[in-house]
Amino acid sequence: MGTLKKVEPPRFKGWQFLATLVLLLVLRALAYWQLGSPVDWTPKLNLGFVVLAFRSESFASVALYSLLSFLRFQFVFYFWLLVLTSANRTTTDPDPITRMLRLHLGRVSRWPGAAQWLLPCLLGSALWLVVYVPLVHCGVLSTVNSKAHLAGQALLVGAALGFSLKWLLPTILLLYTVNSYVYLGTSPLWEFVAATSTNLLGPFHRFPLRIQRVDLAPIMAIVLIILLLHWLPNYADSKMAHWNLTMWPQ
Repeated sequence: MGTLKKVEPPRFKGWQFLATLVLLLVLRALAYWQLGSPVDWTPKLNLGFVVLAFRSESFASVALYSLLSFLRFQFVFYFWLLVLTSANRTTTDPDPITRMLRLHLGRVSRWPGAAQWLLPCLLGSALWLVVYVPLVHCGVLSTVNSKAHLAGQALLVGAALGFSLKWLLPTILLLYTVNSYVYLGTSPLWEFVAATSTNLLGPFHRFPLRIQRVDLAPIMAIVLIILLLHWLPNYADSKMAHWNLTMWPQ
């Protein structure tokens, strides 16, 4: 018995996770570099107001794309978590998913709602200022005419995070609508969807959007979100392109 060792789950240190992440990003960049040019593939990164195109024949360019695409996913993911936490901040008896989100975000979950929304946008703007020089060096961007234009680009990149909500909020409201008329059982997911949708639809309760047992508020909210975050930006962009104008500072 003295030769037996206590079985414990393996403990990974922070540097091990970081090293693994760096290795994965490098391996992904190598795959892009080896496969992109033969298949004539151009990596593109959509940042809302601008779409960055990277050269697949340059390893530095695809390595930068591998890093920035990962960071963009992280920014959008945590932006969504902060938006959901902010929407449910007044809930006194949170559901399990809301409690999990608050624990994951830590002290940030107790910040004012406006600060939670602005935090990832400001960090995204700051990141643009950091990666501007590598982007110019790799030929992805051209040099701006002034620092004011660079600051304008950074603000637009940060603000473009809001456009990603056109995927999150309508999905939650659609699930809430379906669950309101079709019994899908009980689970923490449906509790979270119901609580989040109820808080999001708070401003719509002032209007007479209920016809007998049919509540039109979720449908109206979905339509409004799609109009503001998808249709209107695309319409404005097409009109400006028609007049050879652009919102992106050069």
